[in-house]
Amino acid sequence: MSIENRKRGNKMIPIILSIILILVLIFSIILVVRKRKRAGITGIKSALTPICFYIIGITNLLAYWFNFMGILNWSISMILLILGAYFTKYMPVSEK
Repeated sequence: MSIENRKRGNKMIPIILSIILILVLIFSIILVVRKRKRAGITGIKSALTPICFYIIGITNLLAYWFNFMGILNWSISMILLILGAYFTKYMPVSEK
C-alpha cells in the first residue's frame, strides 16, 4: 500500500467513526422512546437522565468536529454527567 493511500485512509477513520456514532445515537434514542411508550412512562423528569447522556455524546462529537476540545467541553460534559446522575432519582423502578 502506498503512502498516499495510507494518508487517505487515516483521514477517513474520524469520518467513519462520526457516522457510526450518529447512527448509534439515533438507534438508541428510538429504543429509549419505544421502551418508555411500552412501559407507559410519561413525564419529562424521568427522561432527563438519558437526555443529559445523549447531549454529552452530541457535545463531544461537535467538539471533535470543530476543534473545541478543551476545558469548556470538559466542563459541559461533567455538568451534564452530574445532572444525569442527579435525575436518576426520578426514573421509575422496575417491579420485577
